[in-house]
Amino acid sequence: MTALQSSVDVSHAYDVCEAITREQARNFFYGIRLLRPAKRRALSVAYATSRRIDDIVDSDLDDGQKLHRLEELSESLHRIEDPGAIAGDPVLVALRDTAHRFPLPMGTFDELIEGCRADVTVHRYPTWQALEHYCRCVAGSVGRMSVGIYHPRRLDECWQLADALGIALQLTNILRDLREDRLVGRIYLPAEDLERFGCTLELDDAGRLADPADRFTALVRFEAERAEAWYARGLQLLPLLDRRSAACTAAMAGIYHRLLRSIAADPDLVRDRRLSLPTAAKLGVAARALVRGAA
Repeated sequence: MTALQSSVDVSHAYDVCEAITREQARNFFYGIRLLRPAKRRALSVAYATSRRIDDIVDSDLDDGQKLHRLEELSESLHRIEDPGAIAGDPVLVALRDTAHRFPLPMGTFDELIEGCRADVTVHRYPTWQALEHYCRCVAGSVGRMSVGIYHPRRLDECWQLADALGIALQLTNILRDLREDRLVGRIYLPAEDLERFGCTLELDDAGRLADPADRFTALVRFEAERAEAWYARGLQLLPLLDRRSAACTAAMAGIYHRLLRSIAADPDLVRDRRLSLPTAAKLGVAARALVRGAA
């Protein structure tokens, strides 16, 4: 293979990852589009790889097949330095190139796969400590991937803050998806918290979360306050990043942060639906992030 041919193949691989991100990223894309091309393409690669992991869990395969596919993908990621092992797979070809260009912590993909295995095998979390570990795996890992691509000067400190911000975003996801997760038999909120507030997250005949209003409101607001504390720490990342990387992070975090505040203001909103911000609101958050470089 000539150098020119190899370059063209890598360029095509990045194009594939950008197309996946543009078509499937939803909230993520509002931030990623604010980056300059090299970092935008690299972050699209991280997203496309992470999306492949998530899609296995969200597929119609049975649990055994999902675990098998996750193991196969894990093995592929560990063979990424072997060009022959990844030939023909544009996402992995682009990932290999990105890992050579940026300090991308490849171990974060192992953590993400660990968290996705838990989505298959674990349906309840007894304590906050257990849930925190899960959040670090499925969301803190993605934050650390992103920081590797941003490549700030104080990298070690930024990784810790990105981890905290990832936990905040995942807690927001959990609150947003309470009913949707309950419909498939998953309860992510710690059992110790449910017991404390006298809630079960059972569904009524109409498919709505049935806990009494006062108890449900108290539970959701308690978890929202916990998420706010993680946002307060995680958003300390922004001043340590270059302007466009800060804007990208601020846009993504800002969308979820606004969503969290809507849920905390009216917990009944998540009893029977999956809440989301209107497109205009997301665009507004992204625009303000680019101008201010903060959430």
